[in-house]
Amino acid sequence: MKVSIIIPFYNCPFVDQAIKSALNQTYKNIEVIVVDDGSTQHMEKIEPFKNRIRYIRKANGGTASALNTGIRHATGKYFAWLSSDDMFVTNKIERQLAFMKQVGALVSYTAFTTIDANNKAINQIHSRSMSRSRLIKLLLTGCPINGCTVMADMDLIEKAGMFDESFKYAQDYEMWCRLTLHTSIFYLDELLVLYRVHNSMGSVKHAGGIVNETERVKSKYKKLFFLDLRKKKRK
Repeated sequence: MKVSIIIPFYNCPFVDQAIKSALNQTYKNIEVIVVDDGSTQHMEKIEPFKNRIRYIRKANGGTASALNTGIRHATGKYFAWLSSDDMFVTNKIERQLAFMKQVGALVSYTAFTTIDANNKAINQIHSRSMSRSRLIKLLLTGCPINGCTVMADMDLIEKAGMFDESFKYAQDYEMWCRLTLHTSIFYLDELLVLYRVHNSMGSVKHAGGIVNETERVKSKYKKLFFLDLRKKKRK
């Protein structure tokens, strides 16, 4: 089964490392789609890979719009998101796909390692397996899921809808909440992503916007989750 790895790119100096990590996967039935969201810098870092990836350039519209563009052009059965400043461990796709087949998951996420600008490991971040109702309660307090650890069935995304482009910073959090209304999200406790922490990362530059949008997501899904859980109890 083909996996579409989508890399949104906007002026990121680490993009070549992200692309390498995607192309070097042990699981070979993949396509790597780099969506250039109107960059003005570091495009030359993509040039050496253009014969091995699908490169799409578009006007700047934000991460959600770049992800949606990648999804529209994807031909894989599964979706995986890789930020242009992060990296996949070489067996990420292989291990996660095998896990999802084993447990019958339509979407899953994993543990990850934080790294600095020089690729030095900083910390290991683990979650834990939990019931759908427990995850819903956790989602109402914030986002426990790192987007670059997620793999999802494309049919599920088609059913639930694309990333909401009205969210510039919390589009991932909103999506995971939405997917939880359709299915359980499974957790694989393996360190399969290298998540880069640096001064120019989006979560640092746009901290205020993230806080505001996080509150929008909580407000939106508090009632939806309550109604969903009540409906499940009645069955």
